[in-house]
Amino acid sequence: MFNTVCHFEIPADDVESLQRFYTRLFGWTFEKAPGPFNYYFIHTGSENLDGGMMARQDPQQGPVNYVLVESVAAAVQSALDLGAEVIVPRSAIPGMGWFAVLMDPQKNPIGLWQNDSSAL
Repeated sequence: MFNTVCHFEIPADDVESLQRFYTRLFGWTFEKAPGPFNYYFIHTGSENLDGGMMARQDPQQGPVNYVLVESVAAAVQSALDLGAEVIVPRSAIPGMGWFAVLMDPQKNPIGLWQNDSSAL
């Protein structure tokens, strides 16, 4: 189902410590993502919504919710037409899909995600 929240990301100053917090609080589990990135998948126990955790890149970086869209490229263009700014341009996660991160007109981050196993 398109246009629903499908993923969330939590930035961490100390990834291991924050993982322990969420494991103890909610029972979430963490799995290192393949590849060279220091990114961890968060398994919440839900069939519909999981997340990710990574080291905070900027002191202002906060959590981001990702919305499943049919086309990241089309959604980015529509968002730009509506006054959004691109923070992270359309990028591939090889073998998984495409993502982008925008700042809405009131300065809230929002992620876009498109499933595409052929993404390179």
